[in-house]
This record gives sequence, structure tokens and C-alpha cells, in this order.
Amino acid sequence: MGLADIIKYDENGLVPVITQDWQTGQVLMLAYANKEAVEKTVSERTCYYYSRSRQELWHKGDTSGHFQFVKEIFYDCDCDALLIKIEQIG
Repeated sequence: MGLADIIKYDENGLVPVITQDWQTGQVLMLAYANKEAVEKTVSERTCYYYSRSRQELWHKGDTSGHFQFVKEIFYDCDCDALLIKIEQIG
């Protein structure tokens, strides 16, 4: 069983994700991920989210050039929120 199977998603199939710079601790963003985004983030070690406004998977950096490379992933005690520590390039 992988991380995407452990997470408890809300009624819309989403989980909130806090993204934090792994060296400075600065919080960079709050976004949401669906199961597919979590699976791709874990397997590719780069951040994917689910865009609620566009209703589609979103690979961070494809548009902005600010790619986020995963260093560590944590979930809270209820398994309904994620913290991803990243190195952002771009």
C-alpha cells in the first residue's frame, strides 16, 4: 500500500498540501492534490497538484518554470493533510 492509499481525501477527492522550502522552512504554498497527483508526486519526486479552478492535474513548474523537487513528504496524524518539503528550481 502506497502513500496515496493511506491518505484520507475529502468529499471532493482532495487533500490539502502545504509546500515548504526544505532548507529555510519557508512555507511556499497551500494547494490541493487528488490521488493521481499524490501518486505522481511520490513516483516522479516532483510536485503535482489538482487545480480546483481548472479541474485538472497540475504539474508545478510547467507554466511558471518554478519546479518543485521533493525532499520529504509527511502526513498528519489523521492522514488528511500533507506537508511536502521541496527544493524549488526556477
